[in-house]
Amino acid sequence: MSLQDQLQRDIQQAMRDRAGERLSALRMMKAAIKNKEVEAMKPLDDAGCFQVLATLIKQRKDSAEQFRKGHRPELAEKEEREIQVIESYLPAAPSEEEMEKAIREAMAETGVTSLKQMGVVMKAAQARLSGKRVDGKTLSDRVRAKLH
Repeated sequence: MSLQDQLQRDIQQAMRDRAGERLSALRMMKAAIKNKEVEAMKPLDDAGCFQVLATLIKQRKDSAEQFRKGHRPELAEKEEREIQVIESYLPAAPSEEEMEKAIREAMAETGVTSLKQMGVVMKAAQARLSGKRVDGKTLSDRVRAKLH
């Protein structure tokens, strides 16, 4: 079953359960995916949907941080609950060991030892971690630390 089909079924279930906050988050996810499809002028596959959901998570994290700075913890908590709903539809994040192994293998494969060629290592490491939900900033920080 595709991610979009799963979302539609979960929206219907949330309506039956009268789960307002979950329903709101699911509808927001479906709308974001639909907007991306309209923008791209073609249907999205699951990988494209995962990218949209990753963007939504990043937006929610930024919003929660701003709400906390603005002394609005109730709004920050709402954003964090939405993040949990969105994350439940994404593939699992790689473990620390998996990430380290991918970076080591990428460095060995590319033979890069200079920070100037960090992009080559990043691309190879991301290819090794495909199918997992990888935070680009975390991966970048780890690659940079290894190359120093």
